[in-house]
Amino acid sequence: MAIKYVPYFPTTVSGQAVLNNFVRTQRILRYRESEKVTERILRGMPLYEMTETERVGDVDSDNMIIHGECVSACAYLKDQGIKVDLIYIDPPFASGADYAKKVYIRRNPLVAKVIKQTEQELDDDELKTFEEKMYGDIWDKEKYLNWMYENLMAIRSVMSENASIYVHLDYHIGHYVKILLDEIFGEDNFRNEIIWKRSTAHNDSTGFANLHDTIFYYSIGEPLFDTPLVPYSQEYIDRYYNKTDHNGRKYLDRDLSAKGLKGAGYTYSWKGKNGYWRCPITTMERLERENRLYYTSNGTPRFKQYLDEMEGVPAQDLWIDIFAVNSQAEERVGYATQKPEALLERIIKASSNEGMLVADFFGGSGVTSAVAAKLGRKFVHTDVNINSIQTARDRLKANEASFTVKKIQDGVTLYRNPVQTKDAITRIIPGLRIDPTIGSIWIGSVMDTTYGSSPVYIPDLMDSSSRVLDIVTLNRIINDAMPQLPPTIKRVIVYYIDMINRQELDDFIEGNNDTVIEIELRDLKELLDNLILEDEAEYTVIERPNNMVDIYTVKISRFYSDRVFHKISEFNQRAMACSNKRTSYIELSQEGLEAIEMISLDCTTADRNAPWHSDSEIKIEKDCTATINGRKTTDFWDGLIHSDSRPLRMKIRNICGDETIITL
Repeated sequence: MAIKYVPYFPTTVSGQAVLNNFVRTQRILRYRESEKVTERILRGMPLYEMTETERVGDVDSDNMIIHGECVSACAYLKDQGIKVDLIYIDPPFASGADYAKKVYIRRNPLVAKVIKQTEQELDDDELKTFEEKMYGDIWDKEKYLNWMYENLMAIRSVMSENASIYVHLDYHIGHYVKILLDEIFGEDNFRNEIIWKRSTAHNDSTGFANLHDTIFYYSIGEPLFDTPLVPYSQEYIDRYYNKTDHNGRKYLDRDLSAKGLKGAGYTYSWKGKNGYWRCPITTMERLERENRLYYTSNGTPRFKQYLDEMEGVPAQDLWIDIFAVNSQAEERVGYATQKPEALLERIIKASSNEGMLVADFFGGSGVTSAVAAKLGRKFVHTDVNINSIQTARDRLKANEASFTVKKIQDGVTLYRNPVQTKDAITRIIPGLRIDPTIGSIWIGSVMDTTYGSSPVYIPDLMDSSSRVLDIVTLNRIINDAMPQLPPTIKRVIVYYIDMINRQELDDFIEGNNDTVIEIELRDLKELLDNLILEDEAEYTVIERPNNMVDIYTVKISRFYSDRVFHKISEFNQRAMACSNKRTSYIELSQEGLEAIEMISLDCTTADRNAPWHSDSEIKIEKDCTATINGRKTTDFWDGLIHSDSRPLRMKIRNICGDETIITL
């Protein structure tokens, strides 16, 4: 349950962004369930307990990785009095895509025969790997805009008085979100619509190929803006800087005439040429001494502008010089929605100075925080997806950034991420039968001898606004959904993640439920807590004296992950049913070490509840080479991890992203 609710603003913002009957003079846009959104805005942002799970580098660093939802992260920042100077967000696009992380089986380090490159990999890469769902970018338009409205309101509440925000979207939903942005940040604060050409031509397009995304740039107050300069293209250089002096320096010649400048020039004769010039005669004499004058065939002087003195042209709102991250890029981290560092570098340099705070509340691959750290800015990376948190954490650690990792105890990340949690729920509710015919609000029904068939409601985990069970939701269930049920129904089951006040909800049910149907409230967290099984490892700690220091080695001899085992079983079943492919299966060795992605040793504290401190770390990359304490190697992992101090705790991350901490 939330500790308290933090107001979005000192006074509630008037107006509600909506989707039909848009009346420009009233600046209002109405859409379904706006009353529900208004209720939540009035209530404020839920503030939950925040747990610090890891510290990396300088313990006094203000940089943060926050595992949790945008609204709750903003509640924490506002409660702490933290203001953000620049926001870049790349939220889901309501595109119908279902993003997933490819999971790679690693090499077994205990295999005697040395495996070079990919000798034992399956021929078909799609069958060598299986996918771990990260989030489903599948939204009802109305729900998406409700969701975006609350997130944008939360973000607005933590912006500093002269902050800027860049919102990255595509053609699916961008034009609708633009209206929300106008309302929340003000039409007068709209600065630019940036078109980013993210792709080259598609030969398979049936219409005009879609090659771009849109970035909406807004600011409040008097924002910082340092116009980015874009290097000249070779085509531009060849066309305009087509002259070369005796030193081999390329230049273009510019007009020195002041014709048309309306009294701002100088009249005099230069080498027999009477003219109205841009500069006084003393400047013309200096340019002559410096060999900066070029003379045309009729003797007219022009100014030599050297290419090597020019930094570039001011960036416009059409960005065609920044390319998407390709499969061979060094910065590639294997995250489905990864954006190029050059894109964020342009934005961060344009709208922030060193020492300012940059935030990304849909952090994804961690590119915003990674670039902010490189440019000397402070950063906040937030995401509900555990794969995002791990990807950003590994990326920042490899770049030697300092930060803390925090987790919002909001019940949202009950299992690993919303998609996985929803999948788990449908499997573990006893007797649940999925039945879309009983009404869209119900996920299905359960059957027992006492009540017969009982419809089941669970909150939409992809919509953070539905996770708090409140009177608005109960009113919808009682007055809209329950009257549509067959007369044989005696009970409905309502699962919740969080609620405002149990007594208040019970009183509302008693005063408003005029049916004979019983409403039973159940806590989803209790259901899922019993499902999670920690991974198991067999290991040996070896101490070897080495001159003046003791070298400690942890040898992993066996690893078992129930989750990975079941994912592989599911994959193999799909592979068997895939008749148009060569049947291939994934088999783990008896030792199971292929299921390990990272091992970390904490030599600082044995307290299981203390923040993690990684004193030694090995990450096994998807090509099975080892990255040791952020240093990439070409060596395969040998099943060992070393440390200079006695290891007190060990953390093992499996290839699906689950982490298990073992006290040594």
